[in-house]
Amino acid sequence: LKGKSVYVNVIAKNFATLEPGISFRVIRHYMEEVYGQEEAAKRIIATGSLNNSSLEQLGRERGYTLFPFPLDVGGRYSVLSAVGLLPIAVSGIDIRELLNGAREMKKLIQREALETNRAVSYALYRNILLEKGYVIEILSYFEPMLDYFSKWWVQLFGESEGKNGKGIFPTACSFSEDLHSLGQYIQEGQRILMETFVNIENPGASCIIPHEEDDKDGFAYIDGKDFTYLNKTAYEATVKAHVAGGVPCMVINVPELTPYYMGQLFYFFEYACYISGSVLGVDPFDQPGVEAYKINMFQGLGKKEVF
Repeated sequence: LKGKSVYVNVIAKNFATLEPGISFRVIRHYMEEVYGQEEAAKRIIATGSLNNSSLEQLGRERGYTLFPFPLDVGGRYSVLSAVGLLPIAVSGIDIRELLNGAREMKKLIQREALETNRAVSYALYRNILLEKGYVIEILSYFEPMLDYFSKWWVQLFGESEGKNGKGIFPTACSFSEDLHSLGQYIQEGQRILMETFVNIENPGASCIIPHEEDDKDGFAYIDGKDFTYLNKTAYEATVKAHVAGGVPCMVINVPELTPYYMGQLFYFFEYACYISGSVLGVDPFDQPGVEAYKINMFQGLGKKEVF
């Protein structure tokens, strides 16, 4: 942080959670040393539950800008609230377009008949496959910019469905990189995997492979081809190979990687997760199991009150 102009947005629904708490303490002390307490307070935003939590009390005492973490929304469902929208806006993404996309997907899902409803179909397919013994779902993609989106997806389904001895284990693969690490298992390992591909139809970028007169590197067959074409070919070949290997594959086509379509994707998966958890027979909105490790950790650290 030295030599940089520092602002911080601390996000914690329950400020008793250790990870954001200790990070914020370290950064807060650094900022107060560098800027002084009054100026530091102008640079600190606290997004948390406004129900007299310790974060709210600290923020009101020090004069932080406060944003609400909705009390009735779990963290994994909060991306379209102030929790997710401020960091997204700061990164330079148009959050109005993001919300427009989510709103449009909501309308589409509400209008579609149950038999052809895209969110319901996805939820039912994965539950049918679970009954047939496919207990792991891989979210696969050929666009590295989806890496952090995939982490959100893993939390969404893992925390929503993994209860009462039930649930599909969610994981993610970034292709073609992970084809050279997990590809062998996916292709020929135990038939316990289902795969959902997020396919970006128009990547919105171009890079042409340069021509070489001699073929010393052995890649003359790709002279003049676009990386987009190579990526698309790899995607199609992967789906074909995995299906042939006995992996049930679903494909979600996304026209472009824009805020509008990402808003649609967020809402689609959130709604589908709600349907899927309900079909599975669990509450997709609570996470009681998360507290187990916290109780043990707080006891080990000597915390007197265990929530």
